[in-house]
Amino acid sequence: MDRILARLEGCYQLAEQHFSRHFPRPDIELDLRGQRAGVAYLNQNLLRFNGQLYRDNADDFLLQTVPHEVAHLIAHQVYGARIRPHGREWQAVMTQLFQLPANRCHNYAVAKRRSTRYLYRCACPDHMHFTPQRHAWVRKGRQYQCRRCGDLLHFTGQQQALVV
Repeated sequence: MDRILARLEGCYQLAEQHFSRHFPRPDIELDLRGQRAGVAYLNQNLLRFNGQLYRDNADDFLLQTVPHEVAHLIAHQVYGARIRPHGREWQAVMTQLFQLPANRCHNYAVAKRRSTRYLYRCACPDHMHFTPQRHAWVRKGRQYQCRRCGDLLHFTGQQQALVV
């Protein structure tokens, strides 16, 4: 976390020098999971980072991802709320201020996760796959109808483990 904070501070000092104004430092969380490396919450002045992707890709993460998210906050504070997330204002902060490419997405390897699909059946020949959330709703009493035949879908008792 210390390296992230140091990189963040460097970005903010560049921005303050360039725009001749002070920017409040954001709160930082390392609790993001999944495929996203970072997220900027503009109105909360909050940055959330994916700790696992940081640990797996520390050098590039510090070089590219931290400034990417900082650029969202800076662009929002300088140009206002009506700008596009990766629009020209954000791109200018990335390329002109931080001297970095304005890449929208990272290319970090993301670990695949296991997921369960629950098999449901109606009069149609094919099974329907339900997510764990939808299956939980059925267990609480919700009912679903097949869009093709109109029959109620019923759990077959079978489930599949998938790697997503």
